[in-house]
Amino acid sequence: MSKLFFTADTHFGHESIIRLCKRPFDNIEAMDEALIARWNGKVAPNDVVYHIGDFSFRAGKPAETYLERLNGQIHLILGNHDDQAKLESTGRLRSITEIKELRWKGQTIVMCHYPMREWPGAWRGAWHLFGHVHGRLDGEPFGYSLDVGVDSHSYAPLAAEEVATLMDGRQQIFGT
Repeated sequence: MSKLFFTADTHFGHESIIRLCKRPFDNIEAMDEALIARWNGKVAPNDVVYHIGDFSFRAGKPAETYLERLNGQIHLILGNHDDQAKLESTGRLRSITEIKELRWKGQTIVMCHYPMREWPGAWRGAWHLFGHVHGRLDGEPFGYSLDVGVDSHSYAPLAAEEVATLMDGRQQIFGT
């Protein structure tokens, strides 16, 4: 049975992200290889992955070079550094959208690259998963919202069950 995963902000091929986000890699090749290994160490070929933006940026290699090596059926929620036309042309992504809502085991999940203060279903306990901020909001949790970017989660995707565990201690901030 396939599993569900979420991730964001891999920034494959983006050399400056190592310095900007203080990533623990000596160079872009080391970062890219570690991200691929950590992804494939958790995700099986038939698993479903929602990448919530900023897949690659300023990479010297085309996006399909990375996509070909990654396990899973990958869906992309566009980030500010994603080139939709180039990513569509790879033929490797199952869908590309700007915002996506899905249900998992009765739980509504709203995904957008950008963190929102309120999202569809927030008043009814919907989760909001985002990226973009590279862990800058980790110390200030906001209800059922969570940065699923690699900078916040050991440079690997999070299984839906891991997200559920992280959400378990959160407080509903909206009236129900």
